[in-house]
Amino acid sequence: MTQPYLVIAAGGTGGHMFPAQALAEVLLRRGWRVKLSTDARGARYTGGFPHSIEIEEVSSATFARGNVLARAAVPFRVAGGVAAMASRMMRDKPDVVVGFGGYPSIPALGAATLLKIPRMIHEQNGVLGRVNAIFAKRVDCVACGTWPTDLPEGVEAVHVGNPVRRAVHDRAGAAYISPGEYPMSVLVIGGSQGARILSDVVPPAIAALPLEIVRHLRVSQQAREEDAERVAGFYAEHDVNAEVLPFFNDIPARMSEAQLVISRSGASSVADISVIGRPSILIPYAAATGDHQSANARALVEAGAAIRVPESMLNVESLTEQILAVLQNPEGALQMSLAALRASRPDAALDLAGLVETLAGQTQISQTHEGGAE
Repeated sequence: MTQPYLVIAAGGTGGHMFPAQALAEVLLRRGWRVKLSTDARGARYTGGFPHSIEIEEVSSATFARGNVLARAAVPFRVAGGVAAMASRMMRDKPDVVVGFGGYPSIPALGAATLLKIPRMIHEQNGVLGRVNAIFAKRVDCVACGTWPTDLPEGVEAVHVGNPVRRAVHDRAGAAYISPGEYPMSVLVIGGSQGARILSDVVPPAIAALPLEIVRHLRVSQQAREEDAERVAGFYAEHDVNAEVLPFFNDIPARMSEAQLVISRSGASSVADISVIGRPSILIPYAAATGDHQSANARALVEAGAAIRVPESMLNVESLTEQILAVLQNPEGALQMSLAALRASRPDAALDLAGLVETLAGQTQISQTHEGGAE
């Protein structure tokens, strides 16, 4: 039997790239050959991808940035990217193409549409992103990470959940140590490159906690490069033990050690929090398309696993109160942890891989591989 071949197309944010990585990890272990199609921004998130994945940078563009001339050139750049990708696929035809959203997924999905190659999209959020909305009626299958997802009329979808990377899956249900009078960890993550508002509000909110809590705390905070020195300096001035970086390569490990996670409610972050099982304070990004980050947070909030704070209501005093509500209530924090686990879908990557195999007519491959952690 010839080795089945998958092309994964994903845009340049962790929210698109991490689920793509999770699917790639599963299918590589099932004997597939996998290529990732992305742009230069996306390539920065490939450090954790298995080395056997071929990474191909493509030409795409967005109408959202640039001057008038740059925007006028967008259709030509996109068409050129699709044509170049179609030429490659005619020489080396994939069995399936899977898009995870973002403008860099246009060339591969566009070429697969032209060549009638089996194709599907995975939408991480509760509202379709712009590119996935374009292709929703042009693919053979739509898989959703958040349920319910707002879909175009006439489009049906399969709810598989959001795939998590192996590093996260390996820590699924990691034992939770409730807050107490001993070293505690708080993890603060704000999307792929941190969030300015979290850099402004979280440090003073933590510094305002009672001294008997602060002296036990170790804070790991993701902050934009231009904010990191300022945030680290604030923590140092207020005697808070903190590590501040633009990006943590070991977020799954830090999350599994945390008593509390403070985060944006990006789909991948919510999936990681639920699979590992941690209490969280979620602050949806107010400018997200269709307010999709509020939709992403809904399941954990309704399960009693998370506290949702609208960005418009975020201030130092209220955040200090929310942090105290978790760290001063060990039993409540434990129940939030367990509720997060109940709301999780740790096998989302396996379910998505099953859809890919079905689409490729390769269902016999999965029959020789048992389920469980891939």
